[in-house]
Amino acid sequence: MSLGKRIGEYRRRHNITQEQFADAMGVTSQAVSKWENDALCPDISMLSQLADFFNVSLDRLLCSEEPKRLQVLRNSERKNIDHLVLRIVIEDQEGSNVRINLPLVLIKAGLKMGLPFIRMSMDDRSFEEAVKGIDFNQVIQLAESGLVGNIIEARTAGGHQVRIYID
Repeated sequence: MSLGKRIGEYRRRHNITQEQFADAMGVTSQAVSKWENDALCPDISMLSQLADFFNVSLDRLLCSEEPKRLQVLRNSERKNIDHLVLRIVIEDQEGSNVRINLPLVLIKAGLKMGLPFIRMSMDDRSFEEAVKGIDFNQVIQLAESGLVGNIIEARTAGGHQVRIYID
C-alpha cells in the first residue's frame, strides 16, 4: 500500500473529512486529495506531524508492512531479545488509538527487580487493565525462544480491536 493510500486509510479511521484533516495539518484539502491519490507526497518535514496526528510510528506511516504473522525464528535469524519490543495496540470504532511499546529489556529488568509496571491513563482504561492477564515472564521466554509476530488479535464486545505482538 502506498503512503497516500495509508494516509487516506488513517484519515478515514479517524472519521474526519479531507478538509478537517487539511486544517489540522495546515495544508489545503487539495493537497490532502493529491496525497491520497498518490499525485503528490507530503513534504518530508511533515512526516513526523502526520505520524503524531495518527498516533502511529514513522515506520508504520511509511512502511506498508504489517506486523509479521506469528513465527518462531531459527537461531541464526533471531534478534537479540534486548532489541525486541512488545507492542500493544488498541483501536476503537471512532478511530482512537492507544499504542504501548514495551522494550523487552525493560520488562526483563522490571521483573528481575520486582517492580510493578507504571500505570497510565488511556481514556477510561488504565494501563494495568490493558495488560491484565499478560504473563510477562512467559512473553520473555517466548521471545527468547525466537517467537515474533502477532500473539493476539481480537475484537472486544465493546468494539475495540486489540493486537499484541513482538517485533
